[in-house]
Amino acid sequence: MITLRAVEATDLDEFFSHQLDPRANHMAAFGAKNPSDRGVFDHHWQDILNDPKVTVRTILSDGDVVGSILAYNDGEVPEISYWIDRSHWGMGITTAAVGQFLEEVSERPIRARAVADNVGSIRILERWGFTEIGQAQGFAPARGAVVDELVLELQ
Repeated sequence: MITLRAVEATDLDEFFSHQLDPRANHMAAFGAKNPSDRGVFDHHWQDILNDPKVTVRTILSDGDVVGSILAYNDGEVPEISYWIDRSHWGMGITTAAVGQFLEEVSERPIRARAVADNVGSIRILERWGFTEIGQAQGFAPARGAVVDELVLELQ
């Protein structure tokens, strides 16, 4: 059973352990340059949790913390982002969590970005009705390189 709830302080330890996975960092691409720096991680998460323009939830699978999902608005429309522990990829958890989150965050349009080679994330977003509206390039700290991104939008 997949559920979402408000982030609790103890969730941050789980989120930190998730970001230590090199393969997950490569796929996410825009994570921290040094994912093992707990100080940077804690500062980043305090910014998220203290920002009233951010809606953030912990993703639970059968009661276990498996990831996070959030929407932030630093431009013209909100943007969704998520991170799932790699040991839970391919189980439908992210798909279910995105669907639940989109019911809670009903503002439309809403956008998402995915590195062009992150096929799994792109499929999840398309499953919920997101369509590609553009492409961008950006420096991905986790890859140490400029990457191509798809910009997707849900009306």
